[in-house]
Amino acid sequence: MQLEIGKIYEGKVKGITQYGAFVDIDGGGTGMVHISEVANAFVSDIKEYLKENQPVKVKVIGINEAGKVSLSIKKAVDNPPQPRQPKKNDGGNRRPNVWEPKKQPPMSELSFEDMLTRFKQNSEERMCDLKRSTDRKNGTRRK
Repeated sequence: MQLEIGKIYEGKVKGITQYGAFVDIDGGGTGMVHISEVANAFVSDIKEYLKENQPVKVKVIGINEAGKVSLSIKKAVDNPPQPRQPKKNDGGNRRPNVWEPKKQPPMSELSFEDMLTRFKQNSEERMCDLKRSTDRKNGTRRK
């Protein structure tokens, strides 16, 4: 029997390696399922998903010039991957992850130390911006 690309066949796992599994297709020869084609999830150990002599459905996804057959188990399964569900605690009304500055209390409610700290911070930020601006204009950069 000639295998056709895109068609689904019944088969049996004949050998398992660390990079995939060899499957005997009923009446059609042998093909290999790469580890990335075993399941929709990341597979680190193929033996968690397949056992030798296990019956499987496979889809032929390619045949090269040498006659080697590439198979897929995850594409042969009828259930497509489910869309990602929102987390339970976000309620579906999640705001985009955008940084927003904290609202500062009015100056009349701040102590002298708080006002001095705010002044120092603003002064340092402005000095850094001015220094960056002049460095760009002069074409110099610090390393």
